Amino acid sequence: MQLKNRRALVTGAASGIGWAIAKRFSDAGAEVLLSDLAGPALDKAATELGGKARALPANLAVRDDVMKLAKEAGHVDVLVNNAGLQHVSPIEDFDLAKWDTIIAVMLTAPFMLVRAALPGMVQRDWGRIINVSSVHGLIASAYKSAYVSAKHGVIGLTKTVALEAGARSSQVTCNAICPSYVRTPLVEKQVADQAKAHGIPESEVLEKVMLTQNAIKRLIEPDEVAEAAMYLTRDDAWSVTGSALMLDAGWLAH
Repeated sequence: MQLKNRRALVTGAASGIGWAIAKRFSDAGAEVLLSDLAGPALDKAATELGGKARALPANLAVRDDVMKLAKEAGHVDVLVNNAGLQHVSPIEDFDLAKWDTIIAVMLTAPFMLVRAALPGMVQRDWGRIINVSSVHGLIASAYKSAYVSAKHGVIGLTKTVALEAGARSSQVTCNAICPSYVRTPLVEKQVADQAKAHGIPESEVLEKVMLTQNAIKRLIEPDEVAEAAMYLTRDDAWSVTGSALMLDAGWLAH
């Protein structure tokens, strides 16, 4: 029960990576607060965990919602900034409203939640902040300007928080996890978007577009990302901070 008596807040927890992390943390004894857009998917996710799990609906594109979420969550021992969305488009056609939403959800909201949670972690002399970035936090792909910008930004945020937290407590860490393509609803939607952008059938997208750079050409499972998150919560992982933990299937080995 590695996380017994710990409280974890996971955003984007209704499905995909967020759900896998929430479930893994719950199995490890944590009280898990699951946040996502209000709806049946979030309610079902919290119900399935049972116990002390709670659903905290929030639209992370709205700052008032983010502040309300931070207040409702109360003290947080483990913060996982996972919520994300994608829009694929050439820059000259990129919708400005979609840009604003992506940056708000994937960069501004994580900053605000870290800002709220960090003082308590330092005071209690223990805390883990895990930002789910992406291989696109370190390398770009065409047609994903907002997503790539946000993911690069969250790695910069991760490093800054690690420096500030480490100077105040040796047991408060901040790290980013950077997966390649994970089998999630977001990636499944990208297949359709990429097919449209590149003018090819959906059946050819993984091989010809999305996994061309991977040394190992397979999608990562959400549970595998959850195990990486679990490692970062260990007491003896204190020395791992400010890092970008790559789960890239060899993408950056080129």
